[in-house]
Amino acid sequence: MADTVSRSDLATRLASITSAHGLTITASDDRTLSGTQEAIKSKWFLGGRKVNYRMSCDFDEASRTVRLREAVRESSWGLPPPSLSVETTTQQGTRVSASRTDRSVGGGGHLDYGGLRAAFEEAASVGGWQITVEVGKMP
Repeated sequence: MADTVSRSDLATRLASITSAHGLTITASDDRTLSGTQEAIKSKWFLGGRKVNYRMSCDFDEASRTVRLREAVRESSWGLPPPSLSVETTTQQGTRVSASRTDRSVGGGGHLDYGGLRAAFEEAASVGGWQITVEVGKMP
């Protein structure tokens, strides 16, 4: 049987998980939590490229549901440096998880899309809440 926790306790728990996954919390209160991470960055004298991960979630205490939205945005300017990317995607039903690692002359990085969602689902279920992923909505 899962122990039930309050909305503010769950928000605090999810904020600590968000920080542990390397995200910078941009908005946090009892009802919402938002975070961003510049996961991959590479640049050189001719241009650059960035991959940003954004997430946000809203807490609905009446239904004990957390609505999660997440997105990855890639942007570049000029002529980005040549890079090698390795991406692994896994899909189970409607759940998509991806891992991406980039290496380039001017940097690189790693992005784990879906890792935060799995940690949120575990923390929410322990607290008596459920996670609903809102597909198609930007955070």
